[in-house]
Amino acid sequence: MEDKIHQFDVYVERLITKIIDFLPSLISALLILIIGIWVIKFIKKLVRRFFTRRHPDATLENFISSLVDWALKILLFVLVVTQLGVESASLVAMIGAAGLAIGLALQGSLSNLAGGVLLLVLRPFRVGDWISAQGVEGTVSEISIFNTRITTFGNQVAVIPNGKLSNDKIVNYNALNIRRESFTFGIGYGDDIKLAKEILMNLVMEQDAVLKEEGKMPMVAVAALNENSVDLTLRYWATNADFWDLHFYVLEEAKNRLDAAGIDIPYPQRVVHVKDSLQKQ
Repeated sequence: MEDKIHQFDVYVERLITKIIDFLPSLISALLILIIGIWVIKFIKKLVRRFFTRRHPDATLENFISSLVDWALKILLFVLVVTQLGVESASLVAMIGAAGLAIGLALQGSLSNLAGGVLLLVLRPFRVGDWISAQGVEGTVSEISIFNTRITTFGNQVAVIPNGKLSNDKIVNYNALNIRRESFTFGIGYGDDIKLAKEILMNLVMEQDAVLKEEGKMPMVAVAALNENSVDLTLRYWATNADFWDLHFYVLEEAKNRLDAAGIDIPYPQRVVHVKDSLQKQ
């Protein structure tokens, strides 16, 4: 019994000795962790300040800031683990094995990272642009290293992986400063085509926001002769800032003016001829 108690005391003494020997490494690792977190926050502020003053590009700023954050956190992890006594060679082997396992398990995330780099290099859109992609339309609010956030017209936030964005169709409505609108109005076959064209043309020519420079003049033309209507197409150019206000106003005002002139937009209809076979007999 005394031997067991003696052995227990020896184990306790060894444990206490190891804890005491390990305390300086633990304390220094905690200090490195605390200081490292503060340094990372400070560097991120410097990066944002640099872009704000010299290169005001929100797209590049968010991406670089996110990339720097991840890189510094990985470096901090390596420093803390090394300070705790893990040998560099063992750490490199561990990181390599973990990297391989994580790479196999997170192939989608790696493709999103590569997609983020492509979006940054090719610049199909920027923060603040209105785009349509992956069945979502809205304003780009943030581009990070793994995904892109889009604020929709209804003020919802859509998060789309960068891998899908970089490998699929993207429509950027703000890539150019001006856009062309195209409306189609159907009128009856008995209505005056010339009068209808004049009404629509006068409507857009009255709007100061409609561009009227050479090569951008509004136009009205017969687009198609359908079964139930003669389709007139109305086209004009406007800046992105004026586009939607003009869209809603012209659409409503065109209907009002056509109605006032007695020109109706016809509904689909069929003419049915019924023959009375009894009368013929």
